[in-house]
Amino acid sequence: MSVRDIEAYISSFTHRDWQESNESDGPIRFALVGLGWWTRDKAMPAIENSTFCETTVVVSSSAEKANTVAAEHESVEIGITYEEFHEDSAADAYDAVYICTPNARHLEFVESAAKNGKAILCEKPMEATVERAEHIVDTCNAADATAMIAYRMHTEPAVRRARNLIDAGAIGDPVHVHGDMSQSILGWGREQWRLDSDLVGYGASVMDLGIYSVNTTRFILTADPIAVQSMMRSDHEYFTDVPDEVAAFSVAFEGGVYATCTASQNATLNSQLRIVGTEGSLLLEPAFHMSSSLCVTVGNATMDIDTEQVDQMEEEFDYFADCLLTDREPYANPEHGFVDMRALAAVYEAAETGETVDI
Repeated sequence: MSVRDIEAYISSFTHRDWQESNESDGPIRFALVGLGWWTRDKAMPAIENSTFCETTVVVSSSAEKANTVAAEHESVEIGITYEEFHEDSAADAYDAVYICTPNARHLEFVESAAKNGKAILCEKPMEATVERAEHIVDTCNAADATAMIAYRMHTEPAVRRARNLIDAGAIGDPVHVHGDMSQSILGWGREQWRLDSDLVGYGASVMDLGIYSVNTTRFILTADPIAVQSMMRSDHEYFTDVPDEVAAFSVAFEGGVYATCTASQNATLNSQLRIVGTEGSLLLEPAFHMSSSLCVTVGNATMDIDTEQVDQMEEEFDYFADCLLTDREPYANPEHGFVDMRALAAVYEAAETGETVDI
């Protein structure tokens, strides 16, 4: 595929190629479970600016916090506690649930939402362990609940264009992938739940950050992981309860593609995903920290691909709502998320045993 062919191919794409609803449809009313900074600073503004969504209920462990947040937002009808949510309080005031609690608390809210017949948008990773993630899959299937794991990269225009280009053979056959995501959470305090193995699950960096490289590679290549190797360490006193202050791992994907990935919660802010093929390469840099940029190299020519700059959370919420309004299953359903959970567990097992672990 020549540079001119790639340019012509890219020009045919439109923003929100996934959208099937009309702008007059909706809204889907959301209950937001867990009112940490991500929900308040990222999710709520995204919903306020969205096409198909609105927040009508907020849910917190603290009644005072729930009421305070509710009072700050005009669309919110009521703030309730976790206990009140489990007791079906305010169930008539929302259509769908966004779950953004620590990983190990996702399952209980999925169970209550499914029991109430609500659609479910659950943050990634979908739970703290493979066993609990499998229970989410079973719960959603038993209730016939529409559910999605919140992989915001799936609606990022740069990532979608990369997927289209790979599918069109723009860089030939994919051969290997380099993925990285890092940030420092030391300023967040020692009580940060990502450093608590009872809440985060297997570890801090691969569970929270490494998953981006794994899942985005899956999405772009349309291939699943089949085996992993891994190394990790924790030296800083903040990371005594988790094994992966720093992690490096390799993933074998279907089709013979190998990915080398790194992740750390104690490094400078960085993210990238490079896919190298037999005839060229794609680079997403930055990749995962709420903005993405795509560059394509074929032969001696390199071109920056212009894509719509979007609020990734806004796109994610509108995509999920669009699926509900058109009665179709989201791409990242619980079964999709469960594949990642098995891969994450394998990464930690491989680091502990020093062996290659099949998935």
